Amino acid sequence: MWNRAPVTSSIRGFWSSPLSRQHIIVTGGAGFIGSHTVVDLVENGYEPILIDDFSNSERGVLEGLAEICGRRLRCHEIDCRDTGAVDAVFREEAPIAGVIHFAAAKAVGESQRRPLHYYANNLGGLITMLEVMASHGVSDLVFSSSCTVYGQPEKLPVTEQTPIAEPASVYGATKQLCEQILVDIVASQANLRAVLLRYFNPIGAHPSALIGELPLGDPQNLAPIILQSAAGLRGPIQIYGDDWATPDGTCVRDYIHVLDLAAAHVKSLGWMARQTAGSLVETLNVGTGRGTSVREAIVAFERATGQTVEQTIGPRREGDIEQIYADVIKAERVLGWRATRTIEDAMRDAWRWQQSLSPAANEPAGAAARGSHD
Repeated sequence: MWNRAPVTSSIRGFWSSPLSRQHIIVTGGAGFIGSHTVVDLVENGYEPILIDDFSNSERGVLEGLAEICGRRLRCHEIDCRDTGAVDAVFREEAPIAGVIHFAAAKAVGESQRRPLHYYANNLGGLITMLEVMASHGVSDLVFSSSCTVYGQPEKLPVTEQTPIAEPASVYGATKQLCEQILVDIVASQANLRAVLLRYFNPIGAHPSALIGELPLGDPQNLAPIILQSAAGLRGPIQIYGDDWATPDGTCVRDYIHVLDLAAAHVKSLGWMARQTAGSLVETLNVGTGRGTSVREAIVAFERATGQTVEQTIGPRREGDIEQIYADVIKAERVLGWRATRTIEDAMRDAWRWQQSLSPAANEPAGAAARGSHD
């Protein structure tokens, strides 16, 4: 699906990690957010060690990472729920300074149809990682959480003190449970320092167009649907309802450039390293602080790229919430981080990525075009 020859797991064992760099395990490191975080880690002097089973990503991303980083990175093709395999990675790549845990099933709609898969995958992967971290004396964890833990908030923007609501989807429920697991472990005075990043809606791509979002199967997120529709790979975007209680009737989200989101993960590692407490948990919203409706996102894409996309209105989708966007004051205060890129920047980078894909990746999806409010 890529316009470059894929790099397989045979790269494992080549290009030994520089000994002067701190080794950071990145689960789901070949995924959309994970791969961009890997680049940021390298740029900030860390040595990322990727773990990915490629169930929701392409091996070709390793080639893109190699081109951006100037060398091949170490990647272990294993399931994060396999305790023995994860333990072997920790032994081989020791010493490990920290873990960034992305690996999880993440589609809201699919989670409603496959709840057992989501609970087994998302909770099981985290529990295995925590067990192996404890056995190897690794204390620092950045956890990929989500604004879905807030459900449908009564007040906007949401702060970290906004009450956790009844989840609107199974995916949201798994993130709530994972957060509770981490809070409980820290409360037990275990040697764990965790930053829980509740991030909002990542879009965009690396400006090199060497890595970006490439969902397998029919995309469920809005940005890739817009891209495919504009590229002529599918029909008009189907918006899930225009009767929501929002200014233009479509759902509102906080769209953040994936590079800004990646930077928050790396800054979280640095923040933990400066703390003296042996056990702590910090929860942070990671967004832009601005709400954008589905229709506004489409207009932003058209303005940034000069392309046009058609749209139709469909019924509401189970599991969607009406609107949500972040209060990011705490992340700015704790990490010294803030999003610096606009939605137009993200759409422009994403379109450049879409145009770079091979003909195989640009084949029509074959299913009815369906946009998402995620």
